[in-house]
Amino acid sequence: MKRKADVVIIGGGVNGVATAYALAKAGLDVVVLEKNYLSSGATGKCGAGIRQQWSTAENTELAIRSVQMFEHLSSDLGMDIEFRQGGYLIINHSEKELRQSEENVEMQKRLGLNVRLLDISEILSIVPVLDLKGIKAVGATFCPTDGHANPFLTTFAYANAARKHGATISTHTTVTGIKTKDQHVTSVKTSKGTIHTSWVVDAAGVYSKDIAKMVGIKTPNKPYRKEVLATERLQSMFEAMVISFTDGIYFSQQQEGQIVGGIPIPHEQIGLYKTPTFSFLRHMSQTLTRYVPLLRHVNMLRHWTGFYDVTPDARPILGEDRTVKGFIHCHGFSGHGFMLSPMVSKLLTEYIAYEKTSPILDRLNLDRFEGSNLTQEHSVVG
Repeated sequence: MKRKADVVIIGGGVNGVATAYALAKAGLDVVVLEKNYLSSGATGKCGAGIRQQWSTAENTELAIRSVQMFEHLSSDLGMDIEFRQGGYLIINHSEKELRQSEENVEMQKRLGLNVRLLDISEILSIVPVLDLKGIKAVGATFCPTDGHANPFLTTFAYANAARKHGATISTHTTVTGIKTKDQHVTSVKTSKGTIHTSWVVDAAGVYSKDIAKMVGIKTPNKPYRKEVLATERLQSMFEAMVISFTDGIYFSQQQEGQIVGGIPIPHEQIGLYKTPTFSFLRHMSQTLTRYVPLLRHVNMLRHWTGFYDVTPDARPILGEDRTVKGFIHCHGFSGHGFMLSPMVSKLLTEYIAYEKTSPILDRLNLDRFEGSNLTQEHSVVG
């Protein structure tokens, strides 16, 4: 275990190792601490989608710039992360949703996104297996540059590249405390010893709240169980990810042929509940087959649980804490950390390594929850 580092990152998910890579590439001495194994948290349990269609400018801009980085990430990191762009089809079920979509698309286009509104007649040209009457669709939006990537390969690619630039990644290492002096980070205590540092990045997902408490910071994050299933492999039927904010469902067909998707169970409670539920299987199968009746007799092969680290406005908490110098927030992604990770790691690195601030970091700082006028992200599944 190293005894000194410029930056200590807590959390070995995609945001932790992506930030480690960017910081190490900038010439800083970086240590990543992960209490289990890389991608053992939300990253390794996610649905692997990458979308740019949001209702808030911050999430949209982060996503657009992340996709621009995803497009050449395999080459940059020297490993194929299986990134492909089949698009995202977002189903609208009411006139209210259509109006929200119109507002979203106007903002998204203003930020440079290639996105369009679809009427009923156009939806089946994107995903021909949908039952539009069964799901009561009245329209949709579609962005062809949205897509998927392999979250495990992406995490490992970032980690390997970070190591090549000198970063140290220590798995099965638990953080037990963080010391400060005059409200400035000085060291991190772990199960394997103490590391002296001036910077700590809290990228611990649903455990980030516990890390923040170590320096007296209270965050509003809450953990929600999210369940996902994968079917047997099928002949290729569609390329786009299909999602509905009304039904809370998302699903896509992977390159290998399996359908992967999720939906929140009715009456899900806040907490670290890890056990898969039959309620999910029933609700997911009933809803999925309403969308695609052809899947009624398909076998499910896998079913697992993960967590969303949810904030009150469904936007991440990013940047240096105003009360503890050197403590960087990188959490509260509300289920969307994987798709935003390339740009998030870039912004945090620019701040730590070059003291370059960003309007996005300013607007997504923890301090925003002290006010009463939060900007709510509406484009959230579940």
